[in-house]
Amino acid sequence: MKQKMIYIIISIFFFGLQYPIFAQEIEVPSSFNPVGSGARAIGMGGAFIAVADDATASSWNPGGLFQLQKPECSMVLYHFHRNEDISFGNQPEKSGEHGITESNYNFFSMAYPFNFTNRNMVIALSYQRLYDFYRNWSYIENIDSKYETAQKHWSYLQEGSLSALGLSYCIQITPFLSAGLTVNIWDDDITDNHWNQRYHTVKKGQTVFGVPYESTGIKEENFEFKGYNFNIGMLYSINRQLTIGAVVKSAFKAELMHGIIDLYRSTDGGDSDILLNNDDYLKMPMSWGCGVYYRISKQLSLSADIYRTEWDDFKLIHENGGQFSPISGLSWGQSDVKPTHQIRTGMEYRIFDQQRNAIIPIRAGLFYDPAPAEGNPDDYIGFSLGCGYHLMNTFSFDLAYQYRQGHDVGDSILKHLNFSQDLKEHTLYSSIIVYF
Repeated sequence: MKQKMIYIIISIFFFGLQYPIFAQEIEVPSSFNPVGSGARAIGMGGAFIAVADDATASSWNPGGLFQLQKPECSMVLYHFHRNEDISFGNQPEKSGEHGITESNYNFFSMAYPFNFTNRNMVIALSYQRLYDFYRNWSYIENIDSKYETAQKHWSYLQEGSLSALGLSYCIQITPFLSAGLTVNIWDDDITDNHWNQRYHTVKKGQTVFGVPYESTGIKEENFEFKGYNFNIGMLYSINRQLTIGAVVKSAFKAELMHGIIDLYRSTDGGDSDILLNNDDYLKMPMSWGCGVYYRISKQLSLSADIYRTEWDDFKLIHENGGQFSPISGLSWGQSDVKPTHQIRTGMEYRIFDQQRNAIIPIRAGLFYDPAPAEGNPDDYIGFSLGCGYHLMNTFSFDLAYQYRQGHDVGDSILKHLNFSQDLKEHTLYSSIIVYF
C-alpha cells in the first residue's frame, strides 16, 4: 500500500509538470504580424499600403477606399499547408516533421462610394480572418529515471482563429489627399474569436518498484477574445506616377476568457480533475506602416512597404494582477521582446486586351516577415506570385501563391528542451470582386 501511495504521488507530480511551458504563452503559427487580405495584394508581396485601390483597402489602408468608382462586393478564400520540422535538442526522440492543411474564408466586404458636398466618400463593411492558430504535433517520449521506466505518446492540437468585423469610412479631402478610418469589432458572438489547445498523453511503463501501470492525461485550454480597435490611414498622390500612404492600427486591451480542463486517469487510482476559469486581459500592441507606389508606365508598377509592430507592449494580464509576456511566458519585468519590422516589395505588370476590354495582370513580390521572440525576433522570409483577369466594370478574379519559411525559429520557447523548428508554409489565395 505504501509503494502504491508513493507511486500515485509521483504520477500526479509528473503529470503536473507536463504542460507548464504553455501556461502563459500564446503561439500563432501563422504570421504574427497584422497584415491585410486579398489575392491582388498578396500577389504583390503584401506591399499594398500605398496602392489600396479596391475594397480590401479597409484591411490595408482605409485611406485608399476613395479610389473605388462603383459599388463592389469582394470575397477572398485561402488554402494553406504548413510543415513544421521540430527539434528537441535535449530529447531527440521527440523531433520530427508535422504538417497541417486548412481551407477557409479570409475576407469579405461590401463597399459603396458616393458624393456628398462635392467630396468623394466611401462606406464599407468587411470581415477579415487575421490570425490562424492551427497546429498538430505528435511524438513519442522515452522515460528512464530513478522513479519509473515508461514510454509516453504525446499529441498536441491547436485550433481556432481571430477575426474582425470592420466598419470603414473614407473621404477625399483634396484632389490629392484622402483619409479613412476602419473600426474593428473583435467579438466571438459575431465572428470567430476563439482558439483551443488540447494535450493528450498515454503513458505505459513500470514504477521503480516494478509495478506496471498505464495512465492517460488530457488537458484542454479554451480562449475567447473580445475587443475593439481602429485603423486610420491616408493616401497622398504626389503626381500621376508616385503615391505614398500611411496607416496606424491602434493598440487595445482585449478581454480574454480562459478556461482549463485538466484530467488525469491511472490504472493505479491516481486520478485528478482540475477545472479553472479565468477572466484575463490581453493588451494588443499598436502597429504602423508606410508605403510607396510608383507607376513606371501604364503597364508596369512597383510598390514597397515598411511596417512596425510594438510587440514590446504585448502583455497578458491575469485576473489576479500578474503580468506576463504572451510571447515568452516570462513575467513582464523579466521579458525582453522587441518590436518587429516587416519589409515588403511587389510589382504588377498589366497586359491589356483591347478587344474584350479586359486586363490580365501578372504579379510578384518578396517580403521579410519577422515574428516576435524573446531576445531578438525570429526571421521569416517569403515570396509570392499572382495573376488575374479583370473585365472592366464587371468583375475581377485574382489568384496568388505565397511561400513563407523560417529556419531555426521558436528557440525562445521551451528553452529547457532546447527547442527549435524549421517552418515552411504554402498558401493559395483566390479573390473575386463584383462591380455594380
